[in-house]
Amino acid sequence: MKFTVEHTPANIVKVFPKSSDLFKKYRIDFCCGGNRPLQESFAEKDLEPQVVLDELNASYEEWSKEDHEVVDWDAKSLSDIIDHIRHTYHAPLMEELPALGQFVTKVYSRHGGTHPELKELYRIYNDFKVEMEEHTIKEENEVFPLMKEYEINPSEELLERIRIANGGLEDDHDGVGNMLKEMRKITGDFIPPIDACGAYRITYARLAELEEDTFQHIHLENNILFKRL
Repeated sequence: MKFTVEHTPANIVKVFPKSSDLFKKYRIDFCCGGNRPLQESFAEKDLEPQVVLDELNASYEEWSKEDHEVVDWDAKSLSDIIDHIRHTYHAPLMEELPALGQFVTKVYSRHGGTHPELKELYRIYNDFKVEMEEHTIKEENEVFPLMKEYEINPSEELLERIRIANGGLEDDHDGVGNMLKEMRKITGDFIPPIDACGAYRITYARLAELEEDTFQHIHLENNILFKRL
């Protein structure tokens, strides 16, 4: 198949997971705003459509020749998707947030005098940490149990309760997505300065990994799990 300007980033990532790397390169949102046609992102970012599409399709052609196992999320039950999110994203995230927070604080304390951008990074990261922790707890304790109940005993009343809850969660996703974009901007794409110490470099590497995991996490919830309902 060939991707065109009419395809959405969210659907492209479902078919071709590695495309998320290209979308990050061009700052194209595939999770929170992933349901807009590519044409809109190209116009917004002032990108040359054919250049990006050629790169995307060439990469997909090469990737298709390799042996990859792509999960068909549309064929999975709600419970299977929820359990995957819990084990793959929620549990590791709740461990990583406080641990990485200590690194962010340490780097700011030691290098904030010569790198003033670290103060802003420290502030945004801690806002992000609180938001993600509260968001994850709400999903685990309120929303996911409702979804599992709906799968067993569907009803319009239960579906409406889920939709109302999801509306708030998607707003949260937009907020944390913007925080991640701001952290990337502040850190210059998570590239440490020349004089960075080991802890400084580890912090930026872990922030980049956190961004990757969170965008995949949000994509799976917004564009697959929530969309199902």
